[in-house]
Amino acid sequence: MMKMTKVILGIILLLICAPAFGQEESGIKLEIGMKAPLTELRLLDLKNEYKSLKEEKKSNGLIVVFSCNTCPFVVGSNKFEGWEKDYNDLAMLAAKHDIGFILVNSNEAKRDGDDSQKEMIAHAAELGYMMPYLIDANSTMANAFGAKTTPHVFMFDGTMKLNYKGSIDNSWDNKKEVLVPYLQQAILQSIQGQEISCPETAPKGCSIKRQ
Repeated sequence: MMKMTKVILGIILLLICAPAFGQEESGIKLEIGMKAPLTELRLLDLKNEYKSLKEEKKSNGLIVVFSCNTCPFVVGSNKFEGWEKDYNDLAMLAAKHDIGFILVNSNEAKRDGDDSQKEMIAHAAELGYMMPYLIDANSTMANAFGAKTTPHVFMFDGTMKLNYKGSIDNSWDNKKEVLVPYLQQAILQSIQGQEISCPETAPKGCSIKRQ
């Protein structure tokens, strides 16, 4: 009887946990050196036009940042400045070195609210976004990338192989002794033909709100 009870409890826990896992992560993990998935998938932008990774890639690669309109790690709070203040500078640095730069909003569960196209348009205008801000319907791209947070950065080289993923920098770490600009460093090392010294860092931010 005790053994049967444990089996039943195990099945119940499995049924409870399985949907939760599906909502938060796809289980896919894009590793350094792997090719970008879904490069021809066309995502709607804020002008009702469609763009793909293949189209936004430049000769030296592409940077994809999963972002949103409300996460304190993106927009800032009393405890943290937020990273979107750095988006335009990073996009300009990337453009200078012929690397594309896009933002992708995968918060499908908030598409009728804070992360609707209307709110994305207003947010992009308020912040003066200089890069495409794309709608990832059904979190399709986030799932293919294994993206976890807003923000979560994925940088690809000229052949669309992943050469950096993680955080923009370590400013979130209250114990840091020195600010390490991970993405900026990766951009410069990549275009100089150097091995990226820190190709993977932990993504920090709010979870992507999948359906």
